[in-house]
Amino acid sequence: MQTSNRILDDLARVAGGAASAMSGIKDEIESLVRQQLDRLLSEAELVRRDEFEAIKAVAVKARAEQEKLEKRVHELESALKKGAKTTKGRTAKP
Repeated sequence: MQTSNRILDDLARVAGGAASAMSGIKDEIESLVRQQLDRLLSEAELVRRDEFEAIKAVAVKARAEQEKLEKRVHELESALKKGAKTTKGRTAKP
């Protein structure tokens, strides 16, 4: 009886030691992965959020201006076409 308890106690200690070792390994791996990720992110040319928002606002403004200019060009082209139609019917004076 005494022997089986000692064996079970030894097995429990071994299992506890293995769990502790695995926990240490897990912490070490997490630390290494975090370091690698930090290194990769610092080397990547990422844009900060405020810079992104500023450029986005500029792009939105440029797009609105482009649409405004396209509308104006279309109106001018229409006016030119109407003007060309009315001058075709007239005879030129010498």
